[in-house]
Amino acid sequence: MMGYIMASNVQVAVEPRLQIKDLRTHYPITQGLLRKVVGYVKAVDGVSLSIDRGQTLGLVGESGCGKTTLAHSIMRGIKPTSGEIMFHSQSGRVIDMASADKGDLKAVRREMQMVFQDPYASLNPRMTLLELIGEPLITNNIAHGKAVQDRVAELLRLVGLRPEYMQRFPHAFSGGQRQRVAIARALALRPQLIIADEPTSALDVSIQAQTLNLLKDLQDQFDLSYLFISHDLSVIEHISDFVVVMYVGRVVETAPTETLYERPLHPYTEALLGSIPRPNPNRIRTRVSMKGEIPSPSNPPSGCHFHPRCPYAKAICAQESPPLRQIKSGHFAACHFAEELELNGVKS
Repeated sequence: MMGYIMASNVQVAVEPRLQIKDLRTHYPITQGLLRKVVGYVKAVDGVSLSIDRGQTLGLVGESGCGKTTLAHSIMRGIKPTSGEIMFHSQSGRVIDMASADKGDLKAVRREMQMVFQDPYASLNPRMTLLELIGEPLITNNIAHGKAVQDRVAELLRLVGLRPEYMQRFPHAFSGGQRQRVAIARALALRPQLIIADEPTSALDVSIQAQTLNLLKDLQDQFDLSYLFISHDLSVIEHISDFVVVMYVGRVVETAPTETLYERPLHPYTEALLGSIPRPNPNRIRTRVSMKGEIPSPSNPPSGCHFHPRCPYAKAICAQESPPLRQIKSGHFAACHFAEELELNGVKS
């Protein structure tokens, strides 16, 4: 589905960059000498979402909900079980990453890049910054020799580092500087989409803010689309245009950021928002706590996966799985009672 933005009270069509439809990534569980399949871990179970050009989609949920598996499925680091991952390339082609052959994958991966959580682990300690950032340029036959050095110097300037650092090794830099190097490497091939998997969780709070501001500046400069994955809802609120909430492999709610934070429609989202620290400790607000732990995707509960932890659950919640449906304009939720519940947001 093509998105829209408002410009001078007129709707303007926004080109989609990535469209995912009913994506499933299941891992077989085997037993015995013959490795008989006895079940599946449903890490991603019927996810649909869309990211428009120049948009940031925030993906949030507890650890184990399938966020990282979804990211690797999009990049085809993991082959999905079923579904579609339609990427709209700069050339105008629309490529299904779920079924693309090696030739198409090689071409489209230049336009899709990842920034990983831990800059200490994602950078080869035996390579200089020149080698780390220049490697994709050489591998894809984009630049060689002096042209590589010039491009690496340009990229280092873009992320706020000095070009003369290119002869240094990663151990000479702080965590925040290393993540800037990782961002520079992701930008080397001029991508259209960047998947950022918890890119600030290993950084100090002040450095987190600098990194987020850098990502927003780069987005404005290069018209980038982001899939931003985080468990930190304050970070998601700061950088995202839209938010997708996942629980046990499924999307349970999606909405524009401001709408979702002011008035969530799913009890799980309400509980997540209730965990955000308050700047005013004297302000009293009723918090909804979740009982129990997130269930295993290999043996999820019947009906609504959230019903064993939900304070609003009724009999139907254990029997029928609620579909993800539009409750208000642009606001979708998978809850039987989304229209009835009066849930608290961060400003409630």
